[in-house]
Amino acid sequence: MKAVLHHYLMTARRDLRWKLEGLTERQLRTPMTPTGTNLLGVLKHVASVEVDYFTGCFGRPSGIEMPWFDDDSEPNADMYATAEESVEWVFALADRCAAASDAAIAELDLAAVGHVPWWTNGTVTLGRLLVHMVAEYQRHLGHADIVRELFDGAAGLAPGNTNLPGEADGVSADWWAGYTERLRQIATGAPDTLPDTPNT
Repeated sequence: MKAVLHHYLMTARRDLRWKLEGLTERQLRTPMTPTGTNLLGVLKHVASVEVDYFTGCFGRPSGIEMPWFDDDSEPNADMYATAEESVEWVFALADRCAAASDAAIAELDLAAVGHVPWWTNGTVTLGRLLVHMVAEYQRHLGHADIVRELFDGAAGLAPGNTNLPGEADGVSADWWAGYTERLRQIATGAPDTLPDTPNT
């Protein structure tokens, strides 16, 4: 089971890096939402969080300096790269974090117990943190999917697998444009009121 969870973690890392390929430094740094979501910041964030979970929370600090997590750092400091933190630096940081995480995962059993100080009930196992970190990556991969598509229309699940209808299915760029316009028309015709949904 550990090998399976680790595989999904490594696949998520790979897919996130793929979402950043082929964009300029300006594009990688550009905030694309009102809360500042940017692709380089997403990479910095997940890499930093990952290594903190798999090393620090098991009493084996990675030695990687991450001042954006200091008590006196500004809010959201882990969600963007400063002007002094180059794209190459962030990619190297992600590589170092992944290597430290992989070393810890290799040496620990799924049942190994750690502690997450910022969780209410912070006693955890390696297995739980692997599941948590895969979910964390997938959440941010969804953000990256949308941000990347807004830049240049590039979309897809993984390298070599878009998981989207394509030319083999009779789908062209014109088809996508027409499809999107149809959805826009449906939305325009919908009432601009909150739906009446049952409480769950």
